[in-house]
Amino acid sequence: MSDIINAAKVISQELLKIPKIWDGKTSIVQMKEAGYSHWRQMEWIGFYFQFLCENYLSNLLKIPGPKFGKVQFDAFYEVPWDFKAHAINTSSHQIIVNDSIAISNGIKEFGSVGVILALGEVEYNDNDRSFQKWHQSIKGELSKYEIERIQRGAWSRLRKVSFDLKQISFILINDDTLMKSGSFQKDFRNSDGTPRKAKVLLDLEKIDDEIIMVIDF
Repeated sequence: MSDIINAAKVISQELLKIPKIWDGKTSIVQMKEAGYSHWRQMEWIGFYFQFLCENYLSNLLKIPGPKFGKVQFDAFYEVPWDFKAHAINTSSHQIIVNDSIAISNGIKEFGSVGVILALGEVEYNDNDRSFQKWHQSIKGELSKYEIERIQRGAWSRLRKVSFDLKQISFILINDDTLMKSGSFQKDFRNSDGTPRKAKVLLDLEKIDDEIIMVIDF
């Protein structure tokens, strides 16, 4: 455990250098110009944090991390790590982590797996959806996700337009954590009828000992 805590301390010193305010347009353009493949994603905040981690931590962590089946962790340093971002000014305190089987295999091989979680306040798109229209204009054609949503007649969610980073938490997941965690998309199926793999749903209100370090901004 001490080696992992020391690793978190080293990582945290580099993450203190990342920007605190993430403007949506600026962040997306930055990812686009860098050739980062996920710049088109609607939930850009999580991908931008991953983008920042890959840029600021590439000299410390092995990026990407170990792979279990088709699922690959974002990085490795003592244990496999995933990078996640979550809005604190919402009613939900649950985050979707990774494939349940991959996490179980990671715990089996390394004793635990980790999540580096950015927490902050988000601002949403105005009712005119100007940010969404701007994002669509630079993406060009509609994504497969958007086409399917329109065909279903589903409501288009308001987009997050900015993120004010407040805290980064280092969370370790072991077998005990899995016992008090939920599951996401367990009974979901893909469009071709094949079942989707269940993902671990981590409830931030149910974890305490798992948080090994916190850095505030």
